[in-house]
Amino acid sequence: MKQIGVDELAVFKGHKYLTCVYQLDKSRRRLLWCGKDRKVKTLLRFFREFGKERCAGLLFVCSDMWRPYLKVIKKKAINALNILDRFHIMKKFNEAIDEVRRQEVKNLETQEKENVLVNGRWLLLKNVANLTQKQTRRLGELLRINLASVRAYLLKEDFQQFWTYKSAAWAEKFLDD
Repeated sequence: MKQIGVDELAVFKGHKYLTCVYQLDKSRRRLLWCGKDRKVKTLLRFFREFGKERCAGLLFVCSDMWRPYLKVIKKKAINALNILDRFHIMKKFNEAIDEVRRQEVKNLETQEKENVLVNGRWLLLKNVANLTQKQTRRLGELLRINLASVRAYLLKEDFQQFWTYKSAAWAEKFLDD
């Protein structure tokens, strides 16, 4: 086993979670382990049960950006590269776009200019494939305006190309550029 994924699942109502670990090797993908709660000690218990030898043999661990998980993975999977999952990376892009948009809305209001971003939040945050025709038209109009929100949106959309690279060298060049 060379590759695993760590994630949490919300269960029941409220903030009740399970920590889940998956085997992600090309030849075998399966649920390996589930533990109660989303805590450091939960993930530590997995690594203890997994064993030092198998932990040392891990090459890749995919996880979200939750700092406690990152610390445990760094400590226990010492030879593994921790890869952050696509969902959470794109979530950070959307949070940044929304922050820029909110600030720009305030600036437009302060300068008493027309607020072209009114009701534009989801135009900038939704996946293009999920936009309605009306939203697609409105986004097209918005993209013609030189706004920081639009530039942030275009950076996010450009970054989508990153996920298509098969070669690590090309992906690295893309990130450097």
